Amino acid sequence: MILIRVDCLNQTRPQHTGLEGRIADLIAPGLESIGYELVRVTIMGKQTPTVQIMADRADQTQLSLDDCERISHLVSAVLDVDDPISTAWTLEVSSTGIDRPLTRVKDWNRFAGHLAKIEMDVPIAAGRKRVTATVLSADDTAARVKLDTGETVDLPHHDIRKAKLVLTEDLIKATETPSPPN
Repeated sequence: MILIRVDCLNQTRPQHTGLEGRIADLIAPGLESIGYELVRVTIMGKQTPTVQIMADRADQTQLSLDDCERISHLVSAVLDVDDPISTAWTLEVSSTGIDRPLTRVKDWNRFAGHLAKIEMDVPIAAGRKRVTATVLSADDTAARVKLDTGETVDLPHHDIRKAKLVLTEDLIKATETPSPPN
């Protein structure tokens, strides 16, 4: 018997496990139905955990306070009905910010050419688990980056603990919204 394992990372949804994965699975369809995309679910704390939801607008414009309020109402309603957390909890909804996390294939591709800080579960080049590298591209299995040594490496998504963009002038320019015409 031959087993073939295919790692398929969703282009628009992040990969989560455990309780964060359950919450992501519960809320992502509702967010998508009202024009948002889930970027990350993080649960912080034990006794009264904080559920942090990070989202983007599907049209890639900046998330507003009104957007965060809409997302908060939707997420609260879904989590109150399904009740995946048995204790009291706090909800925090935020935008990704300029130095956003890279959690989806589309994020890696959208920000090609920009610097990212990456933490790996397993060492890569020269035994390093933490690197700052230029994002080149990504596919369903790996993100491709250029290290400061000039070496190009593929980082398997399942080995990336976390990755986020580095705040640079180039990144700020790339993410500025144009002023509306007068």
